[in-house]
Amino acid sequence: MEIQRKIKFEEELARDFLDEIKLMSHCEEIDRCIQCGTCSSSCPMAVYMDHPPRKIIAFIKNGFKEEALKSFTIWLCSSCYTCQVRCPAKIKITDVMYALKRKAIQEKVYPHQFAIPVLAQEMQRMIAKNGRSSELWLILNLYLKSRNPWGLLKMAPTGLALLKTGRMSLKREKIKNTKQLHQILKPPKEEGQ
Repeated sequence: MEIQRKIKFEEELARDFLDEIKLMSHCEEIDRCIQCGTCSSSCPMAVYMDHPPRKIIAFIKNGFKEEALKSFTIWLCSSCYTCQVRCPAKIKITDVMYALKRKAIQEKVYPHQFAIPVLAQEMQRMIAKNGRSSELWLILNLYLKSRNPWGLLKMAPTGLALLKTGRMSLKREKIKNTKQLHQILKPPKEEGQ
């Protein structure tokens, strides 16, 4: 049995993590969090989370990058914005959760039993390639890449009903000018290049 250490030494903290999340989430207000707990008490998903939203904000402010990124909380956030609306410090908590998801996917530290990171990656890939997502192909890729192809069998009746009524299509959706989209998505060149 491996003993898990509960203490983190100061040199192990990511001091630049707060600034990184501020930049990614466009939320400079994180510093104003007073740890009142309004976000956690307002969250309908808090009972299922390993750390309430208040604690995730504390992790970010104090440099606990690994704890924040490996938390189930960021994947269970339902994006209902209740926490954000009720926050007395006007912190964009939902935007912070989205930034944490993107960072966890970039660093490949998300919980692998959740299909949400796979869905996010597939959606981003489809939109970057075609400018749109096609629901049928998105769901197919989700189930195949999340190593649960048998889950497709459960979804087959719903999928067939959607196809019959015209609510879902077999064709891949695509915008007209994908070259322009690819140009927009290219990272900006730095000076001197």
